[in-house]
Amino acid sequence: MRLTLAEAAAAVPGAVLVGDGQTSFHEIVFDSRQVTPGDLFVAIPRVSGDGTRFVSDALRRGAIGVVADRPEDLPSATPGLLVPSTRLALALLSAWYTGWPARQLRVVGITGTDGKTTTTSLLASILRKAGRQIGIVTTVHAEIGERRINTGFHTTTPDAPDLQRYLRQMVDTGAQDALLEVTSHGLAQHRVDGCEFDIAVITNVTSEHLDFHQTQDAYLAAKLRLFTSLESATRKPGIPKCIVYNLDDRSAEPISRCWCDRRLSYALEKRADVRARAVTWSNRWTRFELMTPDQSFPVELPLLGWYNVANALAASSAALVMDVPITAIQQGLAEFAGVPGRLERIDCGQPFEVYVDFAHTANSLENVLTLQREQCQRQLAVVFGCAGLRDPTKRPIMGAIAGRLADRIYLTAEDPRTEDVDRIIDEIAAGCESVGRREGVDFWRIPDRGQAIAQALSDAQPGDIVLVTGKGHEQTMCFGQTERPWSDQEAIRQFLTEQRAGG
Repeated sequence: MRLTLAEAAAAVPGAVLVGDGQTSFHEIVFDSRQVTPGDLFVAIPRVSGDGTRFVSDALRRGAIGVVADRPEDLPSATPGLLVPSTRLALALLSAWYTGWPARQLRVVGITGTDGKTTTTSLLASILRKAGRQIGIVTTVHAEIGERRINTGFHTTTPDAPDLQRYLRQMVDTGAQDALLEVTSHGLAQHRVDGCEFDIAVITNVTSEHLDFHQTQDAYLAAKLRLFTSLESATRKPGIPKCIVYNLDDRSAEPISRCWCDRRLSYALEKRADVRARAVTWSNRWTRFELMTPDQSFPVELPLLGWYNVANALAASSAALVMDVPITAIQQGLAEFAGVPGRLERIDCGQPFEVYVDFAHTANSLENVLTLQREQCQRQLAVVFGCAGLRDPTKRPIMGAIAGRLADRIYLTAEDPRTEDVDRIIDEIAAGCESVGRREGVDFWRIPDRGQAIAQALSDAQPGDIVLVTGKGHEQTMCFGQTERPWSDQEAIRQFLTEQRAGG
């Protein structure tokens, strides 16, 4: 497909055409290493440096033109576009290039610090029971038709070109609804502009990603962009713009002021539109009465923990604003198959429980440890670390949480990247010590994650629970700038299998 710069300029508000508007191009590319002759190169800023430095490399590789937001990045005699923001331009050009696929779908965006993947997956289960054809993009993977696609390393919201390609594939395979996990990074970096959201859902906003956003207010403001985007998003025939929000969360007040056609609040504590009553637990199920503004009905959920009740309320509220039948909500929740790496039970015949969970924030770690504390018959052990080059303020907080709730704590590596893993562990250990824990008695520093898991499993006795957190579904771990193969599940199974074979 060959398109012209003049056509591209029309897709980006504020774009100024430079040179011949009839200059045509094949693809839109933002990584200079992937440029082939005839491509249009978008010079976006990079986390690791100024992406505009790669303009000359892109031109050497045959780029036919450049999209830039500074005149000095558009070399003399080079055709292209000058735009207010190259990140925004990349998103809009990607949507335009793929035929604005979101305009042919009902698009649900689900954001929040914790619970996005579970909420998205619960809603997907409900919609499938309602007979809807859907596509989803989550932290774990993208699902399009019968295909499951790995969305990349440590990524929730893909880059705009990939995301728009996924939406295009959803349309081409007959999807009616698209469910997208949306991160604060994805919102702040314009990766989801052009997604034309119809429904915005939030789980919660707790302390996270301050390495990127710097302040809690900036973090919340990024999340709110999903909700404010509804007013300018394309209107689709018969599809209202809807908001689903958590009345218990600090985000509720600003979200309640956002424009929409229809809104539903949910809560565990406050008297919201949607809430749970008469909650009961077994060791594998949660049952409750789901209250709505119009009626109530019983729900059975194969998940435990108050935070999963909240996730189920969020998913059910989204289904209600989509006019999904009650029976589909009940069946979708009851038959939910779970999410890899979200309180995933590992059973190799051992006389104690072992779980893998993605909990990598202070809030999610506290939630899952609180749940396991209630379930544990004897001692609770946790293996975890904190990622390098990510919010360092949470490290002692998470250490203190583990110190309060777990009996044995094994501090280890979790994607240290270019940071010193021992220094990261020191910062977590300070939190453990602040609540009276003693190194070598009830917490240990074991930088090698495999060794830490092995030690925790070796120390476990019948009736114990061993919880390994922070990696969840992920299949790599980052050291320096290198991704190395890694799976908590495989490490656990290998040790337990070998231990059992050895006697």
